Amino acid sequence: MNQADTAWMLASAALVLLMTPALAFFYGGLVRSKNALNTMMMSFISLGFVGILWAVAGYSLAFGAGNAWLGDLSMAMLNGVGLEEKGTIPHALFIAFQGTFAIITAALISGAIVERMRFSAYVAFISLWTLAVYSPIAHWVWGGGWLAQWGALDFAGGTVVHINAAVAAVVAAVVVGKRTDYPSSSLLPHNVPFVLLGAGLLWFGWFGFNAGSALGAGPIAGLAFVTTMFAPAATLVVWTILDVVRSGKPTAVGAATAIVVGLVAITPAAGLISPMNAILLGGFAAIPSYIALQIRAKSSLDDSLDVLAAHGVGGTVGALLTGVFADKALNGVGDGLLYGNPGQVAIQGAAILAAIVYSGVMSFALLKLISLVIPLRASRTDEGDGLDVTQHGEEAYIHAEGLSAAVPVETTKGKPSMVQSPLTAR
Repeated sequence: MNQADTAWMLASAALVLLMTPALAFFYGGLVRSKNALNTMMMSFISLGFVGILWAVAGYSLAFGAGNAWLGDLSMAMLNGVGLEEKGTIPHALFIAFQGTFAIITAALISGAIVERMRFSAYVAFISLWTLAVYSPIAHWVWGGGWLAQWGALDFAGGTVVHINAAVAAVVAAVVVGKRTDYPSSSLLPHNVPFVLLGAGLLWFGWFGFNAGSALGAGPIAGLAFVTTMFAPAATLVVWTILDVVRSGKPTAVGAATAIVVGLVAITPAAGLISPMNAILLGGFAAIPSYIALQIRAKSSLDDSLDVLAAHGVGGTVGALLTGVFADKALNGVGDGLLYGNPGQVAIQGAAILAAIVYSGVMSFALLKLISLVIPLRASRTDEGDGLDVTQHGEEAYIHAEGLSAAVPVETTKGKPSMVQSPLTAR
């Protein structure tokens, strides 16, 4: 047991947990005001349902001994998980750190189906998806499963987290269907400062996400920290140039998106490549994600907040370039194409393909299963009124129409005055 490692992992777990509320702000600012709370709740609810399911069974399925495909249930209900060593940190801390990854991975899916999916159906989906999709793929890569045995490199979750979630998000967007008014120029972000706040907090939390994946306060954590700083910076520079070339203006939403794309792309490579190669990786990642976003905007796919372009394409590019830039002299694990091991790119491609196929098929099956019990989509009327009120009975903002719900009170002069009650002003 190492106290320095334990201290760093305590901080890292807290940083990654913060990323889910940060995602709520990032996503929440991108939607219309009538759906802001619902969108943010889709992230926050994962903290509860996915967090508990991870402790009950998800962790054991991901990191239990099991076989090459799935862990066993020997650690279900935290059986045998205590203060004993797991590497150089307490086992209980390890499960908490890994649980924060499961939580935000499930929450990422919501970006593709905001403003029209019934909240109860969404909660059912991410709950089942965590056990049936996330945990098995985490086992394949991080739990000693078959992709780990093949030598697939995924330092902090390019395949396990981002590609996995993006595929599920696209499948959900197709199964649930488009918003009734998609495409429309009125589908604009209601609060761009929220988007920037969310992106900034995500970058902050991502230092725990990537550097924490070293599972200790050593040189590899330092390497992952530095690459997590420089790769998104490079993506931001290239994305801004692309924005200016295309539209003549650098946009704030574009800047926030660029930061997220760069963070996604460096995730699988963070502790495996040099800082200069991280800059190259981040710069390269901007181009395919930017193009994918433009193509999606002109298509019939209503991936509302571009989970595919940011996390799917960004994660794929990052995973493949990990197979190019990996340097065993730094990471002690393996080399990539540039350092004499071209076969690593093929292994990375196989891992990506496996995650796409499994996540896609299983996500489709789970959605169809849930639809037999709960309608996946909110009614047309509910969608028109906004999911804040219809799904949660609350509003993010008091609009003019809320004045009709004002309640009279006595002023100091004995005359009635109209003030808003937070419970009736809807």
